[in-house]
Order: sequence, then structure tokens, then C-alpha cells
Amino acid sequence: MEHGTITGRFSWDHLGDLDLGRPNLGLHAPVLAYRLMQFTIRDVLVADLGRERADDVVRRAGHLAGMQFCRRLLSTKAALNEFIAQLQAALREQRIGILRVEALNPETLEMTLTVAEDLDCSGLPITGETVCVYDEGFIAGILEEYTGAAFHVREIDCWATGDRVCRFEVKPLGS
Repeated sequence: MEHGTITGRFSWDHLGDLDLGRPNLGLHAPVLAYRLMQFTIRDVLVADLGRERADDVVRRAGHLAGMQFCRRLLSTKAALNEFIAQLQAALREQRIGILRVEALNPETLEMTLTVAEDLDCSGLPITGETVCVYDEGFIAGILEEYTGAAFHVREIDCWATGDRVCRFEVKPLGS
């Protein structure tokens, strides 16, 4: 694999010129199309690798995406409150979800976050299992890019468990 090509390491440039490539359809696609792609890829990964390994791969992909999202759309120089406000605005603008901070310890950076209308799961049938492993990685990647420290993020409530928001516990690694 060549470094920096579509078959190599991901780059934001691989997303292409969407204005040029989609002059009629624009930048936004239906949630149905996104979920069709995400859940079929995950299903194949689970079949080939098992659930635990598949979740790890999906989480790592989310982490990479979160780091890139932060680099391109957020200011890592902003104070924490300003950064969170930017993140909330960017997630809403990109129609990923509506972020709310339920609890935050600014000294330790331990927090509880919720995402309403989550792109990954809002409206799914109740299965009793959390499904937003991509989001876990995405949030961890954003926070790592912002702070320079690694984070452990796990979903504790999900639409698929009967809740109406996704709730994530966030802790810096080693805490």
C-alpha cells in the first residue's frame, strides 16, 4: 500500500471535492444510506472476525475519523468551554447528533456526554445492546486530538437499549 493514497493511510483529501462531484445532490445523504453502509460493513466484520474484534476495528475507524474531524473542523487552541461549544455546533451542522455535556470535571477531564438524534442509532429497534462503538472511537479521537491524551469512551445508554439518547462515559486513559 502506498502511504497517502486511497489504498493507504486515510487523509481528509480522500473525501474529494464534494461541491464538484455532487453539484445536484449536494453534501448531505439520507441517514438510511449511511446506516445501510455502516451496518452491512459491521455485519461482515462480525461474521469474519467475531463481535469483539469487529467492535475494535469499528471503534478504531471512529477514532481516526474523530481525530481528522477535530483537525479540520475544530480549534485545538480553544479553551475547554469554547471547544465544547464548537464541537456541539459542528456535530449539529454535520447532522451527526445533538451533543450535551451532563457532567464534566475540568481537572480530570472525566465526563458524561449524551448525543440525541444520534446518526448511528436513533430510531433503531430495542435489542438490549449498545451499538454506537463507532461513536465511542469518534469521541475518543476528537478528545485525543484536542488534549494530546488518550481517552477511554464507552456507551452506557443507547436508543437500542431503550433510551432516547446515547450516553457515553469518558475518562482519560490511566484514570
